[in-house]
Amino acid sequence: MAYFFLAVAALVVGYLVYSKVVEANFGADTCRATPACRLEDGVDFVKMNKKQAYLIQLLNIAGLGPIFGPILGALYGPTALVWIVIGSIFAGGVHDYFSGMMSVRYDGKSIPDAVGYNLGSFAKQFMNVFSIVLLLLVGVVFVLGPAELLAKKISFGFDDITYAKYAWTAAIFGYYFIATILPVDKIIGRLYPLFAVTLIIMAVGLTTMLIWDGYDFYPNGLSLANTNPQGLPIWPLIFITIACGAISGFHATQSPLMSRCIPDEKCGRPVFYGAMIGEGLIALVWATLGMTFYKTPEALQAVISNGGPAAVVDQISVTLMGPIGGFLAIIGVIALPITSGDTAFRSARLIIADFFKMPQKEGYKRLIIAVPLFAIGFLITRTEFSVIWRYFGFANSTLATIVLWTAGVYLVRHAKNYWIAVVPAVFMTGVVSTYLANAKIGFNLPYDISCWFGIIASIGCFVWFMMKKGSIKINIDAEDGPGFIG
Repeated sequence: MAYFFLAVAALVVGYLVYSKVVEANFGADTCRATPACRLEDGVDFVKMNKKQAYLIQLLNIAGLGPIFGPILGALYGPTALVWIVIGSIFAGGVHDYFSGMMSVRYDGKSIPDAVGYNLGSFAKQFMNVFSIVLLLLVGVVFVLGPAELLAKKISFGFDDITYAKYAWTAAIFGYYFIATILPVDKIIGRLYPLFAVTLIIMAVGLTTMLIWDGYDFYPNGLSLANTNPQGLPIWPLIFITIACGAISGFHATQSPLMSRCIPDEKCGRPVFYGAMIGEGLIALVWATLGMTFYKTPEALQAVISNGGPAAVVDQISVTLMGPIGGFLAIIGVIALPITSGDTAFRSARLIIADFFKMPQKEGYKRLIIAVPLFAIGFLITRTEFSVIWRYFGFANSTLATIVLWTAGVYLVRHAKNYWIAVVPAVFMTGVVSTYLANAKIGFNLPYDISCWFGIIASIGCFVWFMMKKGSIKINIDAEDGPGFIG
């Protein structure tokens, strides 16, 4: 138990200390008017207070990833805990802060524009396509996951749970559509703070009952040895499996939503970096539950094999908190993906709108983009969930890697310490390159060759960056861009 709370304390201290280093290095400026102040349109650019923006950002980014990912990551043993803590502080927090604050400096533009400003037009167009694909995958994953959980609890009288799942899928899609086209403060701004209550019930309630019922935390010890029952390698799979909760490219697509709403640049640290730490705490709870509730990795694997991570969530919640408390905990789990799925489609709408330079104040312009998006999303739901999840995991980590390299170039351009972004960028380049080389959805190469491929790719990208940084035009005056009022 002491080690669990030590990990929690490490995340908190990481926020209190390292986030200030990141903020100081970026140069958050209270004299600069944010997009919410200069470009308010009553739809997407809407000024919100810091607390409200934080809660919305947390719910935007914390979908199924920090629950399902750590449950699957728990199969590898305590290495999952180390990755969640270190990843959240030194990779995920940096990634989320810069994806949000670069957007603030670029008039609230979506992440493809931020990438384009720093890595060039080709990178921008690649990111436009890649981001929309990721967001569609996220939206679909965050429809099917909660629909399955809800169908197990409320089946509408159907004997076959499949039909109940179809009904819930349709209902969730309907909500997503409404939340995507309405102004950000009408549904998202009002409901998300309420959903935060269910998050507290889920995380604090389950942890408390784990202690109350006398479970021995981490009964198999805290060795960093690989305990995966299927013999799957820790490198690079645990870093792909636990993306949300450590570092997630999906967050970069969500941060611009709140970059259009924060009233002051100093809000960036709690809203962007702080929300990442909050997600890390959620991931830490579920990784701990997976390693503690089930006495062995084999026992956890058996439940996953029979019903997936959703079955683990259901069994743990009902056992620890009883039928009523378990239902409330599951509602908390359901709220996470639903409150990320709707903003995934909303972010996709905004990226497409930015690309076509189509202002979104008029409702019919929002519909022009939203209707085809949801039609495509529905078609993707016909694909098997496990296949979608694999592509989502790879796309998620790849996008995070690109954003970290973008942050590195941004910092060079502004004569700042670029190492805080480049070091995690090099590491994540190795992760995604090794996975792409070894995975069935990639080149399907032998494991040893894939590891060397990842090492070479990391070294190659680092050398390329160090060679190119000398030719990057340093423009400190660019800090005095749009919105500067000092």
